[in-house]
Amino acid sequence: MSARTDTEATSTQSTSGITPDHLTSTLQSKLEASHVEISDLSGGCGQMYEATIVSPQFAKKTTLARHRLVNATLKEEIAAIHAWTPKCFTPEEWEKRKASS
Repeated sequence: MSARTDTEATSTQSTSGITPDHLTSTLQSKLEASHVEISDLSGGCGQMYEATIVSPQFAKKTTLARHRLVNATLKEEIAAIHAWTPKCFTPEEWEKRKASS
């Protein structure tokens, strides 16, 4: 559900405390993420996010294990939002992806 107004979007984010900046800083500090991109897909209300996360902690982990690591790291934040989609890469995978683009 997207916010009907900018004021409503700001209110929802301030009530939940979940912002792209908050998610980014948490992932950077707890997962040693070297690159984090957070996209708010909810139209500004802060209830649906997609994230690209690059961390050396993803090495030798399956996609499911990576998602579980991220979800455990953001357990409280994910509980406060409607939808969360992480895309997880190791630094080496991220460099290859950027080079092929």
